[in-house]
Amino acid sequence: MPALPAPFRDWFARKGWAPRPHQMDLLARAEAGASVLLIAPTGAGKTLAGFLPALVDLTRRGRPKPGTRPRGIHTLYISPLKALATDIERNLSAPVAEIGIKVTLETRTGDTSQGKRQRQKLKPPDILLTTPEQLALLIAAKDARAFFSDLRYVVFDELHSLVTSKRGQLLALGLARLRQLQPDLQTIGLSATVSEPDDLREWLVGQAPGTAPLAELITVSGGAKPDITILTSKERVPWQGHTARYAMPEVYEAIQAHKMTLLFVNTRNQAERLFQELWQINEETLPIALHHGSLDVQQRRKVEAAMAAGSLRAVVATSTLDLGIDWGDVDLVVHIGAPKGASRLAQRIGRSNHRMDEPSKAILVPANRFEVMECQAALDANYLGDQDTPPLRDGGLDVLAQHVLGMACAEPFRADDLYAEVISAAPYRDLDRETFDRVIDFVATGGYSLRVYERYAKIVLTEDGTWRISHPRIAQQYRMNAGTIIEAESLTVRLIRRKTPAAMARGGSVLGKIEEGFLEMLGPGDTFLFAGLVLRFEGIVENTCLVTKAVSEDPKVPSYAGAKFPLTTYLAAQVRDILADPMRWGSLPEQVRDWLKIQKRKSIIPRADQLLIETFPAGKRFFMVAYCFEGRAAHQTLGMLLTRRLERARAKPLGFVATDYALSIWGLGDLGAMIKDGSLSLDGLFDEDMLGDDLDAWMADSYLLKRTFRQCAVIAGLIDRRHPGQEKTGRQVTVSADLVYDVLRAHEPDHILLRATWADAASGLLDVQRVSDLLARIKHHIVHRDLPEISPLAVPIMLEIGRESVVGEARDELLSIAAEAQLIEQALS
Repeated sequence: MPALPAPFRDWFARKGWAPRPHQMDLLARAEAGASVLLIAPTGAGKTLAGFLPALVDLTRRGRPKPGTRPRGIHTLYISPLKALATDIERNLSAPVAEIGIKVTLETRTGDTSQGKRQRQKLKPPDILLTTPEQLALLIAAKDARAFFSDLRYVVFDELHSLVTSKRGQLLALGLARLRQLQPDLQTIGLSATVSEPDDLREWLVGQAPGTAPLAELITVSGGAKPDITILTSKERVPWQGHTARYAMPEVYEAIQAHKMTLLFVNTRNQAERLFQELWQINEETLPIALHHGSLDVQQRRKVEAAMAAGSLRAVVATSTLDLGIDWGDVDLVVHIGAPKGASRLAQRIGRSNHRMDEPSKAILVPANRFEVMECQAALDANYLGDQDTPPLRDGGLDVLAQHVLGMACAEPFRADDLYAEVISAAPYRDLDRETFDRVIDFVATGGYSLRVYERYAKIVLTEDGTWRISHPRIAQQYRMNAGTIIEAESLTVRLIRRKTPAAMARGGSVLGKIEEGFLEMLGPGDTFLFAGLVLRFEGIVENTCLVTKAVSEDPKVPSYAGAKFPLTTYLAAQVRDILADPMRWGSLPEQVRDWLKIQKRKSIIPRADQLLIETFPAGKRFFMVAYCFEGRAAHQTLGMLLTRRLERARAKPLGFVATDYALSIWGLGDLGAMIKDGSLSLDGLFDEDMLGDDLDAWMADSYLLKRTFRQCAVIAGLIDRRHPGQEKTGRQVTVSADLVYDVLRAHEPDHILLRATWADAASGLLDVQRVSDLLARIKHHIVHRDLPEISPLAVPIMLEIGRESVVGEARDELLSIAAEAQLIEQALS
């Protein structure tokens, strides 16, 4: 083991601590030149372990002599969250000061002022804490070589959450460029929740052709087992919904009984609703705050500072606070609604008692009856230590196109050199040269169908064989549009005191941003919830939504695109197992047990390997419900494909609705009778061949494919959201993207962006792989029950029909039959 420098030994001694074995092990491996992945439970000192090699090296290196050039960055810390980078700076600054070493630390995120960013370029700190998007901008700058000339370490915090999305693909390409700038660069990955460590070990190191190098692995076992319970409410658990309003009195009692409670929800919409529900019953006026990504940065920083100071009793938050942040006084985590993943739950409950030897304490609050089983499955998985982080995907071609343009902005490049660099990144190790050259051609011309338009020519091939940007303004546009997070266009929300011309001209305090689509549905005087307030919509001036405070008993809640987490494959399988095994029902609340017992009596409880199909009449329509338990995206895709097949079978389908747990299709034809008389075969209906021509035909005409193309086109730089001095509205982006999409489909169907679009749609919006796995799993295992009326298990999805926007003549009648009392009475009688 290496010897710690004296200042570190003295600091540990003053604290009465000793370095933990894994911290010293990581230091030894780093000093031997290795890259390392550290997997350790919450509170195990991962952050100090990750920074220890850098701090020791900086101590030994000393400060530069007067008159010498400023040194570049020594250590780069990459965080998935701006809040986490800020928190690490705060928590690391104290020990650095106490140890007495001369090390400068700074953050650089989207919230960092332009002036500070420019100063960092001129006088780089020793350690820079930043995000994937900022790294993309830094390596695309002309001074990137000088800025990173002294780079020794890159530390990736919460690595599992960085690598599974397009952000991770862009980050992997950025890491490949850093290795090109500094061949001896070492990486350190930190994570508490990993299902496939070797994937991350590959990601951390350069992938040479024909080899499979891995970073070294340190795994820390142990840690106190978490104390997790599922709320047992005096009220009845709802059949459907996601708000858990029924449990608010018990949730408030839990807040009262603890020092500080962190309440997690899965969407910003839920966060606003939950915050209002708590304030309405907050008779003791406990200090309760709200934190989510659409709130103004100053408001978020105030909440974070108040948490660090211990002056809050509760904070309602989304994923903006669920990764790695050490809020020392949080002694309870409440998760409202099902977590949708075992790893996500482990991550969130780790915010409570953030110390390895103290058990995290958490309460799960299911919002509906199916979620009770999902919460139980997540709880069981947590105690077993099972993880379900999603697998790594091959790198997207739209992301690669953005990176190619960024590298041209930094300096001219040769295609051979850049190709060798790109395939050293794990997500692109299997990229063939022909596809890479087509991406280069796309950045240079827009592709065959668009090459006549000069605006798509962003790079040019020069006489010396290098590619460079075609005009200086291209670099400026790249800086304004870089990144892979594509949110719906939003407007700034400003609170004014009263609606007068003078007040509207002056503006007011900024509360945050709301998506354009939601505001388009409002009229003057409408009220809605935002930033924990009830607001009256007064109007829109340029790109600003003006509001005043209001009082309303029925305000609207903003909706946010892409806000829902998918149910993981692992949890879906666990829910099927719980449902199929009456011996496991004992852990469920009595009312849920009774629900399942009545289902068993009136219909059937399917085995874990079976697909239960129920058919029954309701009103003048006939319904078919399939209990697939594969997540909403897979069910929506399945519903679209099944309705096409039912149309061909003359079953007269009218529509469908999907939840995470089930799929319901309704129509004019008696589906149950058709199945029984053999005119409709369930084996044929659910045959795997639906993923062939049916899928291709449907996807080609689907609006979902156009929506996916818009996102790919923006990421690839074909369509810029922002131009110097102007910004496109969401509607303008949509129109531009749709026109290009139609041109490419008609004249260049193999265009590189259409390939990227199909790949994205298949793995994301449509979840085609899960549909394929489902169809293979249920082959010859479909069980059908034709019922005279609705079953207990079907009630939740039947209630969803009344909440969804149903197109066609069925809507009015469905709303009339979807009265909760009537459906429940039928199901339980």
